Amino acid sequence: MNRPVRLHSRIPFLPILAAGLLLLQILAPDRVWAVLLIGLGGIWLAGWIWARSLARNLSLQREVRFGWAHVGDLVEERFTLTNDGWAPAIWVEVQDRSSMPSYDPSRIGGVDRLSETHWQTKGLCLRRGLFMLGPTTIIAQDPFGIFRIEKDYPSSAMMAVMPPVVPLPAIEIAPGGRAGDGRTRTGAPERTVDAAGVRDYIPGDSLRWIHWPTSARKGSLHVRLFDGMPVGDWWIFIDMDRPCQAGQGENSTEEHAVVLAASLANRGISEGRAVGMVGQGERDLFWIPPRAGDTQLWEILRALAMITPADRPLGDLLRQLNPRESARSSLILITPEVDGRWLESLLFLMRRGIQPTVLLLDPVSYGGKGDPANLSARLTDCGIAQYVFTRDLLDRPEMRPGVPGGIKWKVTPRGRAIITETADLSWKALS
Repeated sequence: MNRPVRLHSRIPFLPILAAGLLLLQILAPDRVWAVLLIGLGGIWLAGWIWARSLARNLSLQREVRFGWAHVGDLVEERFTLTNDGWAPAIWVEVQDRSSMPSYDPSRIGGVDRLSETHWQTKGLCLRRGLFMLGPTTIIAQDPFGIFRIEKDYPSSAMMAVMPPVVPLPAIEIAPGGRAGDGRTRTGAPERTVDAAGVRDYIPGDSLRWIHWPTSARKGSLHVRLFDGMPVGDWWIFIDMDRPCQAGQGENSTEEHAVVLAASLANRGISEGRAVGMVGQGERDLFWIPPRAGDTQLWEILRALAMITPADRPLGDLLRQLNPRESARSSLILITPEVDGRWLESLLFLMRRGIQPTVLLLDPVSYGGKGDPANLSARLTDCGIAQYVFTRDLLDRPEMRPGVPGGIKWKVTPRGRAIITETADLSWKALS
């Protein structure tokens, strides 16, 4: 693939100087003018030939190991600078134009003729979002410093930095619907009154639930399945209304609301629930209907990675929820707005059978204004479960979980470490 190459002189007046020497040699022939003209012309020609070789034969390959990460994880890249020509590249600058904050893999070095050089870069993902790795430009010059070569590599890759998922304190989500409503969670390993069937044994299952007659008949271990309790969907509403946010940077209600929403979604999907998410960002509204599975969690985390505050009150979002479609759902509100202007919209949904749980972010602990005590009392009077989160409660070490996708280990009772999960560690070229 041909790369856009620019070759230009760093000394633009050199041709004018050579023309002047040539004119002097014609008008007043002298050995001095001839030597200067030959020397200057020879250096210019040698530099141009050298630069042409570098422009044709220098190439760069850029590879990334992971396509996504969490806040606090590492982005890792590998660069290969190749010179297939006869002229060594004494000075080469690799200029990176990635959009990821606090990560700059730019480098200055060199590469000998008919050889290549490799290096790796690592950077810490400090902020959630969708960032671009690349494009890249390599800059080189001849040893005389006369010509400058710029070669563009427009290849790039999107890097999604997801919000961290942290362990949460005990939060009891109000079950949606009335007794007997909801979806029955089949295949639940919990002990209930009735057994629903059997399935293959999976390492980690309790030995107490092995169904020995079936295991003996089929020649392999099988465990009993029990009818689970009804499981309702979760609708998580995250309040990104700009006027009610407090704090700065990572210690703000905006970022902690995102962490809380991501952690709740992870918990719900891990429990086999269908989880949906609603939030209004500065650019657009994301409305993700409840579904189960890891793909749903990925979609929610991706949306949370890109959401930013907007001028859209929480009450407006609540009025868009269709009570008929969500009558058996649990509604979870995450908001730092303690004036309760959204309470009327919430009470309307409650009258249609939706059961809410309100998670209040205390704005005072983030340096803002407002006392959640009054709103908490009003919610209690309305029979609405609520929890108040201060900044310290969510400012946990787990918000920086480490390198993504690495090797996970498990230590056996005898002290032996074995690999339990290995991610795809292969390098992928930017495209």
